[in-house]
Amino acid sequence: MNSVGEACTDMKRKYDQCFNRWFAEKFLKGDGSGDPCTDLFKRYQQCIQKAIKEKEIPIEGLEFMGHGKEKPENSS
Repeated sequence: MNSVGEACTDMKRKYDQCFNRWFAEKFLKGDGSGDPCTDLFKRYQQCIQKAIKEKEIPIEGLEFMGHGKEKPENSS
């Protein structure tokens, strides 16, 4: 699946590969320490935010999850 911003698609694929590898090889085997993909995620997130602004996609009222963000209590 491509990213919302064309320029972000390669970053998305790299992050997806990193996360999937970490999830399968570490997390599912009980090693939840550290996430080696944090820097990739942050760069991808910045790229997406820029693309959203450039495309003038309305995002008011949306809450985003990500590293360091907790799921709101009233969410299911």
